[in-house]
Amino acid sequence: MIKKLGWVFALGMSLCVQAQEAEQMALHSPFDFQLLLSANFGELRPNHFHNGLDFKTQGVVGKPIHCVADGYVSRVAVSHGGYGQAIYITHPNGFTSVYGHVISFMPKVQKYVRDYQYKNETFVCNLELEPGMFPVKAEEIIAMSGNEGASAGPHLHFELRHTDTQEYIDPMPYFKDRLKDTKAPVASLVGFYPLPGKGVINGAAKKKLLEVGALNQGVTAWGAIYTGISAKDYMDGTSNFYGVHSVVLYVDDKEVFRSTTDRVLPDENRMINGFTDYEELMRSRRLIMRSYIAPGNRLRLLQAGASRGVVHIDEERNYQFRYVLTDNFGNTRTYRFTVKGRKQEIPPYVPKANKMLYWNKTNVIQEAGMELVVPKGMLYDNAELQTEVVGDSTGISFDYVLDAGKTPLHGFCTLSIGVRHLPVTDTTKYYIVQKAGKWRASMGGTYENGWVKAKVRSLGRFAIAVDTIAPRVTPVAQNTWRTTRNVRLKVGDAETGVASYKVYIDGKFVLFGLKKGMLVVIDKEKIKKGVPHKAEVIVTDYCGNETRKVFKF
Repeated sequence: MIKKLGWVFALGMSLCVQAQEAEQMALHSPFDFQLLLSANFGELRPNHFHNGLDFKTQGVVGKPIHCVADGYVSRVAVSHGGYGQAIYITHPNGFTSVYGHVISFMPKVQKYVRDYQYKNETFVCNLELEPGMFPVKAEEIIAMSGNEGASAGPHLHFELRHTDTQEYIDPMPYFKDRLKDTKAPVASLVGFYPLPGKGVINGAAKKKLLEVGALNQGVTAWGAIYTGISAKDYMDGTSNFYGVHSVVLYVDDKEVFRSTTDRVLPDENRMINGFTDYEELMRSRRLIMRSYIAPGNRLRLLQAGASRGVVHIDEERNYQFRYVLTDNFGNTRTYRFTVKGRKQEIPPYVPKANKMLYWNKTNVIQEAGMELVVPKGMLYDNAELQTEVVGDSTGISFDYVLDAGKTPLHGFCTLSIGVRHLPVTDTTKYYIVQKAGKWRASMGGTYENGWVKAKVRSLGRFAIAVDTIAPRVTPVAQNTWRTTRNVRLKVGDAETGVASYKVYIDGKFVLFGLKKGMLVVIDKEKIKKGVPHKAEVIVTDYCGNETRKVFKF
């Protein structure tokens, strides 16, 4: 009872802090039209939580974005992926607001960015700005909405962060009066999980997934188990689905687990892989929130006390489970089901792999000509690791199989592979490749004293490869360049990927952007109409192989 009161108190304090923060900074709307969301804060994504709100822009780009509060432009970033183009506004009360996927910045900021890009001959930039350079007022237009970067459609990605820690804060409380939501979350299935060697579900030491419509069939269990739930939230006026703000599990009316997605630190983002059923995500793309805190998972939005969400089924009786799902607007839905305690044999846990990875220490895995270092903090739970050395002595290196099943890594780990033969004398051309069937992906790497070292964030099959082939550059619709000035070039690199590019028109640098393998001119006005031109394109891959091509139009 004391523990339960403690969790309730903690939740109350969290909600109180949110309310106080909302009172301290009333935010204006970023748009002058009705707000609708395509994604909310904390929505489950592969390898991360969605760290803001996605505001719809009526299916088009070019909508004026208004600053939500007084402040100053503290950062602008331009990249090919991610937010594409983003503007950061720091406010005097300790918050920073972020506006991503924009197509352009306010004119004076846009000029500053363009001047930097041309001076440094680069599209990509990340500029930290001094407080007095670009002050802005609430409701001032700071950008135009777009579809830049890793965006699947026109929208504004909006974030709130604590300026000092860069902690992501749920912006929803600041916009609740401008949004309508009368719909409660809806679950689709519940998962039942036995702890290895400590529990069984329906007589077996493997998980059991049941659609919510089949929960009345009942499940039998014995020993230590936990559950998980897959659910989505919905809002009025849109067919989109969203993440569930709060999930609470009760067993026999005692709270055993709670998740509340209201704030996430940058280093916590990948901990979503310890929260969700990662194996199921990789197998079927379904996202199941486990009501369990893995021993190496430090995600603060999860609360479960000393039990970590584990339920001990040690009596032959019915255990009453109850999930309560709640959204930001207080809409709630409850799911009830029974787990029947039935005494059953629990088979001992016997590892099938030849090695183990431990969550609470640094793991050094070695085979002849290979070393993998998995630092402490990279695993959420212990994992079996099957290693194998494949190939013969004629290759650049052996292939090394490092199979931990569907085990996520929290961060990058150092992999070193020895070089057996040097078919190319230039050692900058060597890299580590990850293989799966016909799929290949470069992990990069540097050569040193007969070894190639790289950072990897997933396990699998690895070897050393060599890249001496320069990137491909192919003009697209070149016969229209003279009339449209829409210069486009398809670029790609089959091995290590495109690292950099530059385009010069008549000997002068002209800004191009790269999206989905296509180089597209940004500043058409730099290309004069009615006169012949010469375009020189330089594309370099991550092993330093360079392609230079000249096109006349």
